[in-house]
Amino acid sequence: MEELDGEPTVTLIPGVNSQKKQMCFDWGPGEMLVCETSFSKKEKSEMVPGCPYIHIIRKDIDVYCKILRKLFNESHGIFVGLQRIEEELTGKSRKAQLVRVSKNYRSVIRACMEEMHQLAIAAKDPAGDSQFSSQISILSAMELIWNLCEILFIEVAPAGPLLLHLLDWVRLHVCEVDSLSADVLGSENPSKHKDFWKLVTVLVLQGRLDEARQMLSKEADASPSSAGMCRVLGDLMRTMPVLSPGNTQTLTELELKWQHWHEECERHLQDGTFASSPHLEALCKIMLGDEAALLEEKELLSNWYHFLVTRLLYSHPTVKPMDLHRYAQSSLDVFLGGESNTEPLDNILLAAFEFDIHQVIKECSTALSNWWFVAHLTDLLDHCKLLQSHNLYFGSNMREFLLLEYASGLFAHHSLWQLGVDYFDYCPELGRVSLELHIERIPLSTEQKALKVLRVCEQRQMTEQVRSICKILAMKAVRNNRLGSALSWSIRAKDAAFATLVSDRFLRDYCERGCFSDLDLIDNLGPAMMLSDRLTFLGKYREFHRLYGEKRFVDAAALLLSLMTSQIAPRSFWMTLLTDALPLLEQKQVIFSAEQTYELMRCLEDLTSGRLVHGEPDAQQLQDDDIETTKVEMLRIGLARNLARSIIKEGSLEGS
Repeated sequence: MEELDGEPTVTLIPGVNSQKKQMCFDWGPGEMLVCETSFSKKEKSEMVPGCPYIHIIRKDIDVYCKILRKLFNESHGIFVGLQRIEEELTGKSRKAQLVRVSKNYRSVIRACMEEMHQLAIAAKDPAGDSQFSSQISILSAMELIWNLCEILFIEVAPAGPLLLHLLDWVRLHVCEVDSLSADVLGSENPSKHKDFWKLVTVLVLQGRLDEARQMLSKEADASPSSAGMCRVLGDLMRTMPVLSPGNTQTLTELELKWQHWHEECERHLQDGTFASSPHLEALCKIMLGDEAALLEEKELLSNWYHFLVTRLLYSHPTVKPMDLHRYAQSSLDVFLGGESNTEPLDNILLAAFEFDIHQVIKECSTALSNWWFVAHLTDLLDHCKLLQSHNLYFGSNMREFLLLEYASGLFAHHSLWQLGVDYFDYCPELGRVSLELHIERIPLSTEQKALKVLRVCEQRQMTEQVRSICKILAMKAVRNNRLGSALSWSIRAKDAAFATLVSDRFLRDYCERGCFSDLDLIDNLGPAMMLSDRLTFLGKYREFHRLYGEKRFVDAAALLLSLMTSQIAPRSFWMTLLTDALPLLEQKQVIFSAEQTYELMRCLEDLTSGRLVHGEPDAQQLQDDDIETTKVEMLRIGLARNLARSIIKEGSLEGS
């Protein structure tokens, strides 16, 4: 049974008062249109003009952020690469590859964060600076969570190495110490700098004991009275047992050494070795894991998870993964001092320390402003075989659901939709259907964009979508009087009705202008002319003109007659065809045989007998009728003369 979500947050739209006016809305794939209606909630209230605007509410505005588009573009390549190498991932190499992929994702987040930071520095507008700062904090939180998930779920670090990874995690995300160190070491006398002891304390809190020893050596050189104490504390720092990556000692050996070292630290503290130096004594207490001493440095620790890792380092260095949640919860409680107001980030990190992957994903989905993070993290964890048992009640698994949501958001953008196609491709259950629905809604603003969309559809054998897009482009071309382009698109769409319509336009243009446009297209129709009778006629009629131009009169005459007798030519075009026959009838050599001439006469009589005048004719119609009558008379004379010539010729041939 799925856990029900809480009440959704209310979105206030400026200028819209839903208390006084009824609202009208319409859902889209990535946005919603909202406007006020003319209906009032009170029956007898007067009609007053309300908000005159239609508001567009987008569910994922981050796709319109220029810097985040870089995040989307670069992570897309990592995502596709991961899907393609899935079959090659086996054994130990599989884990190493997945860790590498995770680090690649994090490096993209950090690169965007750095770029955002540079823009925040350069921003002169306070509102812009605030926006950049907000995005930086979100990206920082995303990288923090991802890094922890990488340690716990992907690397699956055991006791010992686990603490080393957590130390690196804290050092990476609590980086103020580097600027502090540069400031102190850049002074003339570092040991007299006002932040000297603050720096040493921070280094100890982060487990950077080698650097802390170097700082203490500077204090020893500058103050001979404390040199002995600095040397003793430095030796304790140097001898602290740590399980280094290349070390072969067991956890038991490490625990024994660490216990001995811990007792030595405690003995020095009880003997008052550092009694004359409050700073050194405080450092020794921190190294003993004294909770009160750690809480005194609460300001330097800055957050509870830093407090947790420092506490584990000096109290439980061999902590097991299964015990992390207990220490995490107690560290949070102690650090916050019993305050129950935890931030969303705290809840996410706690869920991670509890190894509750599904809760991590759910909390991130609620807290973060877009689907990028949860979609890619879930996909990576799914490749780690950690989400196989979690199916959603509406027929899709969690990975696919989140990828579909993320891809839908990308389709709301005028160029990022191309990335969304690949995400749909790698959703085996509902990806194909979702892609078909979304790709039909892409506005085909330019022919170049339409060709990109068409290429996507053709590569995936999406026949209906290909036909639909081609029809849309054909309609646009007709409206712009680009008949060649319209015919090309209608052929590509295999739309016989539209091809007939465009062919009629070509023929009408020919009648008006006396020549064809787009000859290259018509000359190279090939098998495509069989799509419709009218298109076939157009192609054959153009072939007649080509034969006539090449002075192949006999072939041209046979083709012209076949166009009329086969009923493939539209009846409205018969007079044009018969008029085209006149020059052939007047040739010196007899082109049409007697039988062919009889066929032409029959066609002419059929045409003239079928024309009836309806109503009173106007002046234009009378003029047209005169022209038509003249043509008919000329055709009858030409046909009669040709018939006589053909009979004489054929009779002469028979006699000889």
